[in-house]
Amino acid sequence: MASEIDVVPAIPTRKDEAIGRLQQMVSQGLGWARKYSLFQYPFVTACCGMEYMTLAAARYDLDRFGAALPRFSPRQADLLMVVGTVNCKQAPVLRRVWEQIAEPKWVVAFGVCASSGGFYDNYATVQGIDQIIPVDVYVPGCPPRPEQVLDGIMLLQKKIQGQTHRLVEPAPAPAIVAPGTR
Repeated sequence: MASEIDVVPAIPTRKDEAIGRLQQMVSQGLGWARKYSLFQYPFVTACCGMEYMTLAAARYDLDRFGAALPRFSPRQADLLMVVGTVNCKQAPVLRRVWEQIAEPKWVVAFGVCASSGGFYDNYATVQGIDQIIPVDVYVPGCPPRPEQVLDGIMLLQKKIQGQTHRLVEPAPAPAIVAPGTR
């Protein structure tokens, strides 16, 4: 039988409320900062690369969305843009690149080939990169228009803004291993 102490609801103190509000303000500030500072790593493998290049041109100017400068090291990026067809031999490389990207990380599947394999329905082509890595935004088209990519970036920014952000992530609990089982 539960005692009376177990049944009494927890009443937050002013300190708890202040800390909760402070954490919410920090989360909103970090969300705003991360939303406008996307460091992308392009994984370009096919013809969609030409459309990807037009995003840096003056007409579309991806810089005004805070995602201008591509990084060519995954350790300096937080947005992986998979552009084009991914075949089965490239799948382990794509997975390794995704694992090397710093947390928090986001993935955009650029074009129908990255999203679903496109018209390559054969044994050598990955039928969607979501079989290898988690995808946050899919941009359809063969090749997708730059306006569609900008819409995808804005959709990703809304998703980033809505996430909960912390200054310090809690450390994972250490795994308990039974003696003699290694």
